[in-house]
Amino acid sequence: QVQLVESGGGLVQAGGSLRLSCAASGRTFIRYTMAWFRQAPGKEREFVAVISGGGGSTYYAASVKGRFIISRDNAKNTVYLQMNSLKPEDTAVYYCAQRGDSAVYTDSRKYDYWGQGTQVTVSS
Repeated sequence: QVQLVESGGGLVQAGGSLRLSCAASGRTFIRYTMAWFRQAPGKEREFVAVISGGGGSTYYAASVKGRFIISRDNAKNTVYLQMNSLKPEDTAVYYCAQRGDSAVYTDSRKYDYWGQGTQVTVSS
């Protein structure tokens, strides 16, 4: 059974930084694409960033490109999201997700497993 556990959320002032972590267990981590999504109150879940199994391919939503960095440590079965220059509009619950292969997708329907989410709140 795959389990994804996010951590690192919290309250930060605009312009600040946070690093989210997502620890995975249950199957060979390196084979699978990992992604971050977020959902703000009253809005649909949206794509943030994705990284392929080996880490060679990454892709970002336009709204976070240049500010957020996705990375993974396959030895630790963990994916990270470094968030810099945070804005109030980044406030949301952030979820990590895992696909069943190493293909890169931005569509949440392509992901098989999800974490419980971690709240990020950016004050102005």
